Amino acid sequence: MANESGNFDAHLAAAAGEDPGLVSELRACFLESMAQQIDLLQRARCDGNWITAAQRLKGLGASFHSQTLIGLADEALDGAPGDPVIIRRLAEFSASFLPSATN
Repeated sequence: MANESGNFDAHLAAAAGEDPGLVSELRACFLESMAQQIDLLQRARCDGNWITAAQRLKGLGASFHSQTLIGLADEALDGAPGDPVIIRRLAEFSASFLPSATN
């Protein structure tokens, strides 16, 4: 997924140009939106809520040119509400965008 992060950064740079503040804001919006939709997936107990959250994740992935997120969202759409495997994979993907905590 390191390559995904690199592609993601390249797309952000292309969208924001030389404005590091805008790059930072776009990254934060992406991560916040992804976290919200993953949370909705975790709490979904019916097909409608699950599908809505998965479709939003797919749209987010398309907006930010993240093929991995699009693929994970497609897996969620093919799965059942509450599928812990896809939720875990989405959480791991989301965490891959955060800086490593090293002490």
